[in-house]
Amino acid sequence: MRRSSPLRPTAVTALIAAAVALGACSQAGLPDDPSSGSPVRTSSGAAGDAGGDASRSAPADASTDAPPTTAPPTTPPSEDVPALAVEVVAEGLSLPWDVQLLPDGTALVGERGGRLLAVGPPDGDDPDARGRVREVDLDLPDLFVGSEAGLMGLAVSPAFEQDGTVYACHAARPADQPPDVRVVAVRLDEAATRARVERVVVDGVPLSSGRHSGCRLLLLDDGTLLVGTGDAAQGGNPQDLGSLGGKVLAVRPDGTPARPGGHVAGADPRILTYGHRNVQGLALRPGTEEVWAVEHGPDVDDEVNLLRPGANYGWDPEPGYDESVPMTDLDAFPDAVEAAWSSGAPTRATSGAVFLDGPAWGAWDGALAVAELKGSGVTVLTLDGTRVVDEARVAELEGRYGRLRSLTLDDDGVLWVTTSNGDGADVLLRVAPRG
Repeated sequence: MRRSSPLRPTAVTALIAAAVALGACSQAGLPDDPSSGSPVRTSSGAAGDAGGDASRSAPADASTDAPPTTAPPTTPPSEDVPALAVEVVAEGLSLPWDVQLLPDGTALVGERGGRLLAVGPPDGDDPDARGRVREVDLDLPDLFVGSEAGLMGLAVSPAFEQDGTVYACHAARPADQPPDVRVVAVRLDEAATRARVERVVVDGVPLSSGRHSGCRLLLLDDGTLLVGTGDAAQGGNPQDLGSLGGKVLAVRPDGTPARPGGHVAGADPRILTYGHRNVQGLALRPGTEEVWAVEHGPDVDDEVNLLRPGANYGWDPEPGYDESVPMTDLDAFPDAVEAAWSSGAPTRATSGAVFLDGPAWGAWDGALAVAELKGSGVTVLTLDGTRVVDEARVAELEGRYGRLRSLTLDDDGVLWVTTSNGDGADVLLRVAPRG
């Protein structure tokens, strides 16, 4: 791919504004297929001054992603909250759903429309490769792109230097079997120029129009792969112990259950937790075995939950698909796990999440950062044990880059962020504490 000329931060603002105007013209909102293609552009340098409209166009799930009617509450920053440097690493992207880092520092970015991109490490030895974006030759058989579905979550094997394996979650419509959401193991060549599917790890996660497709992946230290799934906007799935929809799954790299006997009596043995609506974030708390999940809610609540193996999280929109019911219905399920944090109304369309880690983050060291689509920013939740005791906003990202999708922390404690504005108006950001 020929490298395009860099765009200045003001160009980012113009692209985002264009996406808002286009998206407002239809209920479907954000385009699903970037293959028609805006060029991939690269940029270096700080972008902290780039403007941006905090409200976004309404995507397919208008109930959760419509612009907020009020701004999220903020906490005045303390002296211990770090000042952040924001760098636009790549521009001209279309709905980059996830970003993960390879061992050499290359950022692997998957766009929902099916493109897989490799972004050269910013601190690499080769000056010509720094920030360079190239498209990886990837063949995903039967890829389906529509509504909220397409190529979504990514996870890099801890043994990547030996096996070259990356896990990818995507929607599929095979000709000879029902449509589904699935996780595949992809082998990437040494130069990160070509990737091929080696095996299907999980399939059979329900898919309808593409709405509520979940697809967040998290690899634990013991090799367990967690898969956050959506309920496919079908009311019976979250409480159906035979369905993989509205769940968090725990499997080995070969797709077998992480725990042979399962975690829920009578359930598919791959099910770790159930009763979810649309799991969009999974984060492992450093120094612990705690996994926290971020759940995209209806008009009632977005949620952050501490996962407890075998537990029910209480989403049950039946009969039909009633989105006015509580996210955690304690009347119907007295034993359901209550949320550690919830947005209340209006919701913010919470998405990816990661724990901030390292002394450079000051008062936020060990806090959970949560990206927001509708909220157009990042909320930082400070924990005392398993209780959320403080909530703050990242000022440098507040309303500047539009809808934020994924958060990933690299080995140096630097935060990588993808936006989700559509129509080639998206960027990959690198956010580092100053000093």
